[in-house]
Amino acid sequence: MSSQVAKAARRVTHELHGVVVSAGLMDKTVKVRVGGQKWNKIVNKWFADPKHYLVHDPNTSLRTGDVVSIVPGWPTSQHKRHVIKHIIAPYGTPITERPPVPTLEERIADREAKKAAKDERRAARRQEEESKIQEEKRLQNEKKEAKRRAWEAAQEKHKSQTSASDVD
Repeated sequence: MSSQVAKAARRVTHELHGVVVSAGLMDKTVKVRVGGQKWNKIVNKWFADPKHYLVHDPNTSLRTGDVVSIVPGWPTSQHKRHVIKHIIAPYGTPITERPPVPTLEERIADREAKKAAKDERRAARRQEEESKIQEEKRLQNEKKEAKRRAWEAAQEKHKSQTSASDVD
């Protein structure tokens, strides 16, 4: 697990601070607005250009209006690439009454546990499929053997019925 922590630490280049603008509409996902500016060279002025990120909220502990810190994480879904690091300033319900935001180590441990469970299910499914294939092959071989024995019995019967006097 320590290698996972080291990889995650190398991957985190910067943390962003933003405001939760949408929470509770998607399961374990919030939309965070991160401030930014864009230079307009015609007017020679900076204009506000906020960016919106879909952020993974593992325990559904964020509410609309919270000021949060987010960091890049592994892709959770098609559009989610960030994960909540901690709540800077809660809005409404106090932090003590909400589920805690998991730490990096807890998230990695949870991910490893889910991966181990998935690998175990996959191995069990493959074992079941292999045993099913082996059983089908055994039944096919038994069927072929029964067919071969029936053919040999028919040949023996035909030989015993045919005598030398039948041949000219």
